[in-house]
Amino acid sequence: MNSCIKIASYNVHRCIGTDGRFDPDRIAAVISSLDADVIGIQEVDSSPAGCRVSSQLQYLAQASGLAPIAGPTICRPRSHYGNALLTRHQISAVRRVDLSVHKREPRGALDVDLEIHGTTVRFIVTHLGLSIRERNRQFRQLQGLLDVNGGEMQVVMGDFNEWYPFSRPIAWLNRHFGRPPVRLTFPSCFPLLPLDRIWVRPRAAVTEVKIHVTPMSRVASDHLPISAVLVVARP
Repeated sequence: MNSCIKIASYNVHRCIGTDGRFDPDRIAAVISSLDADVIGIQEVDSSPAGCRVSSQLQYLAQASGLAPIAGPTICRPRSHYGNALLTRHQISAVRRVDLSVHKREPRGALDVDLEIHGTTVRFIVTHLGLSIRERNRQFRQLQGLLDVNGGEMQVVMGDFNEWYPFSRPIAWLNRHFGRPPVRLTFPSCFPLLPLDRIWVRPRAAVTEVKIHVTPMSRVASDHLPISAVLVVARP
Protein backbone atom coordinates (compact mmCIF):
# COMPACT_ATOMS: atom_id res chain seq x y z
CA MET A 1 0.00 0.00 0.00
CA ASN A 2 1.35 3.44 -0.93
CA SER A 3 1.03 6.76 0.88
CA CYS A 4 1.56 10.30 -0.40
CA ILE A 5 3.30 13.22 1.24
CA LYS A 6 3.97 16.73 0.03
CA ILE A 7 7.56 17.96 -0.19
CA ALA A 8 8.90 21.40 -1.08
CA SER A 9 12.05 23.49 -1.48
CA TYR A 10 12.24 27.20 -0.71
CA ASN A 11 15.07 29.75 -0.80
CA VAL A 12 13.82 32.22 1.82
CA HIS A 13 16.50 34.89 1.13
CA ARG A 14 17.06 35.55 4.86
CA CYS A 15 13.40 36.55 5.08
CA ILE A 16 14.08 39.68 3.02
CA GLY A 17 11.41 40.24 0.40
CA THR A 18 11.57 41.73 -3.07
CA ASP A 19 10.50 45.02 -1.49
CA GLY A 20 13.69 45.02 0.60
CA ARG A 21 11.77 44.45 3.84
CA PHE A 22 12.87 41.93 6.47
CA ASP A 23 9.68 40.08 7.38
CA PRO A 24 9.84 36.53 8.78
CA ASP A 25 6.05 36.57 9.20
CA ARG A 26 5.60 36.60 5.43
CA ILE A 27 7.95 33.66 4.97
CA ALA A 28 6.15 31.79 7.77
CA ALA A 29 2.82 32.46 6.06
CA VAL A 30 4.12 31.11 2.73
CA ILE A 31 5.52 27.99 4.42
CA SER A 32 2.22 27.40 6.23
CA SER A 33 0.27 27.79 2.99
CA LEU A 34 2.49 25.17 1.34
CA ASP A 35 1.08 22.61 3.83
CA ALA A 36 4.09 20.37 3.15
CA ASP A 37 5.37 17.45 5.24
CA VAL A 38 9.04 18.06 4.40
CA ILE A 39 10.55 21.39 3.30
CA GLY A 40 14.13 22.05 2.27
CA ILE A 41 15.17 25.61 3.12
CA GLN A 42 18.05 27.70 1.80
CA GLU A 43 19.49 31.05 2.94
CA VAL A 44 18.13 30.85 6.47
CA ASP A 45 19.73 32.04 9.72
CA SER A 46 19.91 29.62 12.63
CA SER A 47 21.26 30.07 16.15
CA PRO A 48 24.35 28.06 17.18
CA ALA A 49 24.02 25.51 19.98
CA GLY A 50 23.61 27.16 23.37
CA CYS A 51 22.92 30.62 21.96
CA ARG A 52 19.90 32.41 23.41
CA VAL A 53 19.43 34.62 20.37
CA SER A 54 16.23 33.79 18.48
CA SER A 55 16.81 32.42 14.99
CA GLN A 56 14.80 32.55 11.78
CA LEU A 57 14.83 28.76 11.54
CA GLN A 58 13.42 28.25 15.03
CA TYR A 59 10.74 30.84 14.37
CA LEU A 60 9.72 29.24 11.06
CA ALA A 61 9.64 25.81 12.71
CA GLN A 62 7.38 27.02 15.51
CA ALA A 63 5.10 28.86 13.09
CA SER A 64 4.72 25.79 10.84
CA GLY A 65 4.63 23.12 13.53
CA LEU A 66 7.51 21.27 11.86
CA ALA A 67 10.76 20.03 13.42
CA PRO A 68 13.90 21.91 12.26
CA ILE A 69 17.29 20.52 11.26
CA ALA A 70 19.99 23.12 10.64
CA GLY A 71 22.68 22.71 7.99
CA PRO A 72 24.72 25.89 8.32
CA THR A 73 27.46 26.72 5.84
CA ILE A 74 28.58 30.01 7.42
CA CYS A 75 29.10 29.98 11.18
CA ARG A 76 29.51 33.14 13.25
CA PRO A 77 29.63 33.47 17.06
CA ARG A 78 25.96 34.46 17.38
CA SER A 79 24.44 33.34 14.11
CA HIS A 80 24.70 30.49 11.64
CA TYR A 81 23.50 30.65 8.04
CA GLY A 82 22.80 28.18 5.26
CA ASN A 83 20.50 25.23 4.58
CA ALA A 84 17.86 23.58 6.73
CA LEU A 85 15.11 20.98 6.68
CA LEU A 86 11.66 21.24 8.25
CA THR A 87 9.80 17.97 8.73
CA ARG A 88 6.88 16.33 10.49
CA HIS A 89 8.44 12.86 10.17
CA GLN A 90 10.85 10.94 12.38
CA ILE A 91 14.53 11.81 11.89
CA SER A 92 16.83 8.78 11.88
CA ALA A 93 20.15 10.24 10.66
CA VAL A 94 21.67 13.65 9.91
CA ARG A 95 24.84 14.28 7.91
CA ARG A 96 26.30 17.69 7.03
CA VAL A 97 28.53 17.75 3.96
CA ASP A 98 30.96 20.52 3.04
CA LEU A 99 30.75 21.48 -0.66
CA SER A 100 32.86 24.62 -0.35
CA VAL A 101 35.30 25.66 -3.07
CA HIS A 102 38.40 27.68 -2.19
CA LYS A 103 37.90 31.47 -2.36
CA ARG A 104 34.18 31.09 -2.96
CA GLU A 105 31.26 31.46 -0.55
CA PRO A 106 31.02 28.39 1.72
CA ARG A 107 28.44 25.88 0.47
CA GLY A 108 27.13 22.59 1.78
CA ALA A 109 24.52 19.86 1.68
CA LEU A 110 22.25 18.69 4.48
CA ASP A 111 21.84 14.91 4.13
CA VAL A 112 18.99 13.50 6.24
CA ASP A 113 17.27 10.13 6.58
CA LEU A 114 13.58 10.32 7.50
CA GLU A 115 11.31 7.45 8.47
CA ILE A 116 8.10 7.92 6.53
CA HIS A 117 5.36 5.36 7.15
CA GLY A 118 7.94 2.64 7.76
CA THR A 119 10.14 3.52 4.78
CA THR A 120 13.53 5.27 4.96
CA VAL A 121 13.66 8.24 2.58
CA ARG A 122 16.92 10.12 2.11
CA PHE A 123 16.68 13.89 1.60
CA ILE A 124 19.59 16.04 0.45
CA VAL A 125 19.06 19.81 0.65
CA THR A 126 21.63 22.06 -0.97
CA HIS A 127 22.40 25.49 -2.38
CA LEU A 128 25.16 25.50 -5.00
CA GLY A 129 27.60 28.20 -6.07
CA LEU A 130 27.34 30.97 -8.61
CA SER A 131 30.22 30.06 -10.94
CA ILE A 132 30.12 27.26 -13.52
CA ARG A 133 33.38 25.65 -12.35
CA GLU A 134 32.24 25.79 -8.75
CA ARG A 135 28.93 24.11 -9.55
CA ASN A 136 30.62 21.43 -11.69
CA ARG A 137 32.77 20.43 -8.73
CA GLN A 138 29.82 20.51 -6.34
CA PHE A 139 27.68 18.40 -8.65
CA ARG A 140 30.46 15.80 -8.78
CA GLN A 141 30.53 15.76 -4.97
CA LEU A 142 26.76 15.27 -4.91
CA GLN A 143 27.12 12.44 -7.39
CA GLY A 144 29.62 10.79 -5.05
CA LEU A 145 27.23 11.20 -2.13
CA LEU A 146 24.42 9.57 -4.06
CA ASP A 147 26.58 6.61 -5.01
CA VAL A 148 27.08 5.82 -1.30
CA ASN A 149 24.22 3.93 0.36
CA GLY A 150 22.16 4.66 -2.71
CA GLY A 151 19.63 1.85 -2.40
CA GLU A 152 17.01 3.79 -0.45
CA MET A 153 14.52 6.25 -1.81
CA GLN A 154 16.35 9.51 -2.57
CA VAL A 155 15.27 13.13 -2.87
CA VAL A 156 17.64 15.95 -3.86
CA MET A 157 16.25 19.46 -3.72
CA GLY A 158 17.38 23.04 -3.39
CA ASP A 159 18.64 26.09 -5.21
CA PHE A 160 21.10 24.84 -7.83
CA ASN A 161 21.83 28.19 -9.49
CA GLU A 162 21.81 26.28 -12.79
CA TRP A 163 19.50 27.46 -15.55
CA TYR A 164 21.03 26.13 -18.77
CA PRO A 165 18.92 23.04 -19.67
CA PHE A 166 21.75 21.14 -21.38
CA SER A 167 24.45 21.72 -18.76
CA ARG A 168 26.70 18.80 -17.84
CA PRO A 169 25.74 18.88 -14.12
CA ILE A 170 22.03 18.76 -14.88
CA ALA A 171 22.67 15.84 -17.23
CA TRP A 172 24.51 13.98 -14.43
CA LEU A 173 21.56 14.22 -12.07
CA ASN A 174 19.06 13.43 -14.81
CA ARG A 175 20.95 10.21 -15.56
CA HIS A 176 20.80 9.23 -11.89
CA PHE A 177 17.20 10.23 -11.20
CA GLY A 178 15.49 10.60 -14.54
CA ARG A 179 14.50 13.97 -15.96
CA PRO A 180 12.14 15.83 -13.58
CA PRO A 181 9.60 18.46 -14.55
CA VAL A 182 11.25 21.88 -14.72
CA ARG A 183 9.53 24.90 -13.21
CA LEU A 184 10.51 28.58 -13.31
CA THR A 185 11.14 29.93 -9.81
CA PHE A 186 13.34 33.04 -10.09
CA PRO A 187 12.80 35.94 -9.78
CA SER A 188 9.61 35.49 -7.81
CA CYS A 189 7.90 38.61 -9.19
CA PHE A 190 8.28 37.39 -12.78
CA PRO A 191 9.95 33.93 -12.88
CA LEU A 192 12.26 33.32 -15.82
CA LEU A 193 14.83 30.79 -14.53
CA PRO A 194 14.47 27.24 -13.09
CA LEU A 195 17.00 27.69 -10.28
CA ASP A 196 15.10 25.56 -7.75
CA ARG A 197 14.57 21.87 -8.49
CA ILE A 198 13.46 18.56 -7.00
CA TRP A 199 14.87 15.21 -8.12
CA VAL A 200 13.44 11.92 -6.81
CA ARG A 201 14.56 8.34 -7.24
CA PRO A 202 12.67 6.28 -8.28
CA ARG A 203 11.41 8.82 -10.82
CA ALA A 204 7.89 7.38 -10.80
CA ALA A 205 7.55 8.25 -7.11
CA VAL A 206 7.23 11.99 -7.74
CA THR A 207 4.12 13.67 -9.12
CA GLU A 208 2.49 17.09 -9.28
CA VAL A 209 5.60 19.25 -9.38
CA LYS A 210 4.44 22.86 -9.04
CA ILE A 211 5.59 26.31 -8.14
CA HIS A 212 3.69 27.95 -5.31
CA VAL A 213 2.44 31.27 -6.63
CA THR A 214 0.45 33.58 -4.37
CA PRO A 215 0.50 37.36 -3.87
CA MET A 216 2.49 36.68 -0.67
CA SER A 217 5.03 34.31 -2.25
CA ARG A 218 5.75 36.80 -5.02
CA VAL A 219 7.04 39.35 -2.51
CA ALA A 220 8.21 37.34 0.56
CA SER A 221 11.45 36.15 -1.11
CA ASP A 222 13.18 36.52 -4.47
CA HIS A 223 12.52 32.81 -5.13
CA LEU A 224 9.20 31.00 -5.44
CA PRO A 225 8.80 27.70 -3.57
CA ILE A 226 8.69 24.53 -5.62
CA SER A 227 6.65 21.56 -4.38
CA ALA A 228 5.90 17.99 -5.35
CA VAL A 229 3.87 15.01 -4.19
CA LEU A 230 6.02 12.04 -3.17
CA VAL A 231 4.53 8.54 -3.35
CA VAL A 232 6.07 6.39 -0.61
CA ALA A 233 5.65 2.63 -0.76
CA ARG A 234 4.81 1.13 2.62
CA PRO A 235 6.86 -1.98 3.48
